[in-house]
Amino acid sequence: MRPKSLAEVARLTLGGHSFDLCLGDFLDEFYALPQRGGLEERPPLLSPALGDLGRVQDAYLAAVAEELATKFHLSLPQWTSSASRALRTPWFASPLASLRAVLILESPPAFRARNLFVSENALSRV
Repeated sequence: MRPKSLAEVARLTLGGHSFDLCLGDFLDEFYALPQRGGLEERPPLLSPALGDLGRVQDAYLAAVAEELATKFHLSLPQWTSSASRALRTPWFASPLASLRAVLILESPPAFRARNLFVSENALSRV
C-alpha cells in the first residue's frame, strides 16, 4: 500500500514501517497526481515515540510539504509552520564532514529553514 499523504507516511512509520520507503512511495504517488490533499492533513508527531530520529522526521515532513507546495503552486499547509517541525541543531543527510559544505549550499530553502541539510535532489525519484 502506497501512502497517499504525508500524514499516512507518519502513521505507517509509527506502526513500524520504514520512514524512507514510505516517503519514497508517497513521492511516487504525489508526482503521478500532485494535489494539495496529500499535504494538507497534519501528520502525527514522530518525536514522542522515536526521540531524536522522530524530531528529524517531523521536520523533514514539513520541509517536504513546503517544497512540494511551492513547486506545484499549492497553498502551504498551516501545520508546516509549527515550531515542533524545525530542529534547533543542524542535521546533515551525510555523516561525512567533507560533504557538509555541499549540503549547506544545495539544500532547498524549506529544508534549510528547518535546519535540515540535504542534497538538492533529495525529493527526486527515478
